[in-house]
Amino acid sequence: MNLATGLAIGGRYEIVNQLGKGGFGTTFLAKDRHLPGDRFCVVKQLKPQAQDPQTLQAAKRLFETEAEVLYQLGTHPQIPRLFAYFTEDDEFYLVQEYIRGEPFSKQLVAGEKHDSMQVVSWIGEILKILQFVHQNQVIHRDINPHNLIIREADGQIFLIDFGAVKQISTSFVVASRMNLTVSIGTPGYQPSEQAHGNPKFSSDIYAVGIIAIQALTGLSPQEIPTDPDSEELMWRNYCTDINSRLADVLDRMVRYDFRQRFASATEVLQALESLDDSSLKTVIVSPKKSVNQPDFSFKLTQVFKLIIGISVLAGIGFGVSQIKDLQAASGLYQEGKTLTDLKKYPEALAAYEKAIALNPNYIEARIGKANILTQLNRYQEALVNYEKAIKLKPDSAALWQGRGIVLDLLNQNTQALYSFDRAIAIDRNISESWYGKGKILTKIKKYSEALKAYDEAVNLTDKVPKYWYERGWVLHNLKRYSEAITSYDKALGLQDSLAPAWYGKANSLVIIGRDIEAITAYQKAADYQPNYYQSWFSLGNILLKQQQYELAISAFDNGIKYHTKDDKIWANKGWALYQLKQYQLAVSAYDRSLALKRDRSQVWYNKGNALYNLNSYEAAAGSYRKATRYRPSYYQAWYSHGNALVKLKRYSEAVNSYEKALRYHTDYPEAIAALNWAKLQAKLSNLKNTVLPIKPPNKK
Repeated sequence: MNLATGLAIGGRYEIVNQLGKGGFGTTFLAKDRHLPGDRFCVVKQLKPQAQDPQTLQAAKRLFETEAEVLYQLGTHPQIPRLFAYFTEDDEFYLVQEYIRGEPFSKQLVAGEKHDSMQVVSWIGEILKILQFVHQNQVIHRDINPHNLIIREADGQIFLIDFGAVKQISTSFVVASRMNLTVSIGTPGYQPSEQAHGNPKFSSDIYAVGIIAIQALTGLSPQEIPTDPDSEELMWRNYCTDINSRLADVLDRMVRYDFRQRFASATEVLQALESLDDSSLKTVIVSPKKSVNQPDFSFKLTQVFKLIIGISVLAGIGFGVSQIKDLQAASGLYQEGKTLTDLKKYPEALAAYEKAIALNPNYIEARIGKANILTQLNRYQEALVNYEKAIKLKPDSAALWQGRGIVLDLLNQNTQALYSFDRAIAIDRNISESWYGKGKILTKIKKYSEALKAYDEAVNLTDKVPKYWYERGWVLHNLKRYSEAITSYDKALGLQDSLAPAWYGKANSLVIIGRDIEAITAYQKAADYQPNYYQSWFSLGNILLKQQQYELAISAFDNGIKYHTKDDKIWANKGWALYQLKQYQLAVSAYDRSLALKRDRSQVWYNKGNALYNLNSYEAAAGSYRKATRYRPSYYQAWYSHGNALVKLKRYSEAVNSYEKALRYHTDYPEAIAALNWAKLQAKLSNLKNTVLPIKPPNKK
């Protein structure tokens, strides 16, 4: 029934106006005709989509049980009381206390930061309410700023719109679609386990933590960056003056793994009350009235399971065994999602495979399986799963995007690009598809087209660090270095710890001659990701250029610690040691380089110079000769080879080497002078070694 203004529901509740409407029902402001004055209340109308008698009867019974839970919760002074619940024309109605005030969301203005005292006061008040809710074995499931009302009369916070009520309506909607999983909550405030249909008490704690971080930083949940490896929220850089112990409490409230969060609202309150930093002078606000907390052990998850079972039986004409298979497949899918969140990939894969065995057309399970196979580097198998899912649902942008990611990992660039284009054709507003397309175009060096793709990605979502980083790399390759630096700075503004962005920025700074800034950027990259040896190598090189040889050696040593098999880092360390006149150590470094790559003529030449300075002329001559073997036109090596031979007094061989140097570089004054001198010495040497014949005396 559509409720119009002036219509009375249940014979007493007169509709005044509509307050809101969602996918599962409508909320109205109403007057209670049975009470004097304008006694306002809230009427919630819920409409199950399955309308057969068996389903309605089961829904009525479960609805009454749910209402009983709400009635018990309404004994708390900061939860709206339940006045009535009833059915009319096969539709369900809840009547609750109307709280005159404004939503808490009005306190959270974008970009506006609140001080720690105020935030602790707010979340303390919310946690006190939540403590009572959890003690009644109820998980709210949808704590967000719109479901918190600040009462006009006294400023107290009220918690409204419980997930228990949503669960009733959601169950009937999803049952009619044969989708046996439910995700209740609001994106951004909903942790991963809740999004996958497995809410915990700590899921509500996560939501309160997000509200606190939002208030402290001025960022919406979608703007808070996450660590790409751990999935943890990286918010502290946006609130640098926060008390560190308070920050630790908030970090624990919003841990990605629910097992690492506080187990209860009581634990969080105790942690907040233990804060003794003088910079945080606040008191946790308690409700004004004492609350009698009944021992009510009813669990909403049990109600939900019963709703699903009855709804499926009532609304779908499958056999009992088929229904059991579908239910089992759904349970296995949920198990797979949870195991995925916990990064237990082999176990998750097994769960998804069992789900698919029971229901081969279960697209979500196939996607889950493909994602796990990708995590396990089994890309070809992942591709097969995506393609099977696409046959079942060819108009899914997410499937084409997933296929593109796997093909990218398989280096099948043409097919990957096609997949991302298909995803974009279906839905142009998915930034990850544009990002994936940009990556492929970058790989095939179509940098201008890649830049356009990244621009689309950042226009859709400008809070993702990797988009700006990849965009910077493309601009660098287009030789637009200043713009590249700006793009890298955007990435670093969102995630200061993004080492590749620091490294890319440093490379661009070097090219435009800003060496000192480049040194700082390389150091940042190395600090954030010490095992990224390229940062240490590049830092060492720029320090060499600045003639800071000892610092350069330290940088090279750090790089070698993580990657011993790079011939260039050993060679450059050798050069730094040579500049410090540590010739024997330089020779050792050059030897390590040559053991990795024998045909480095420059390294043989540099080693020869170090040996020459050690007066090891025979070894030096051998090293110079190796340089000329790998690079016959290396005239400096021929010249130095000649010098070493002169030291060994092998003048004729030296003449030959000097002549080789002049063959490849005719205008070489030092070689000309050395050649002439060597020729002279060779002649003198020959004269010394010549035995003159003695003429016999004339016979008379």
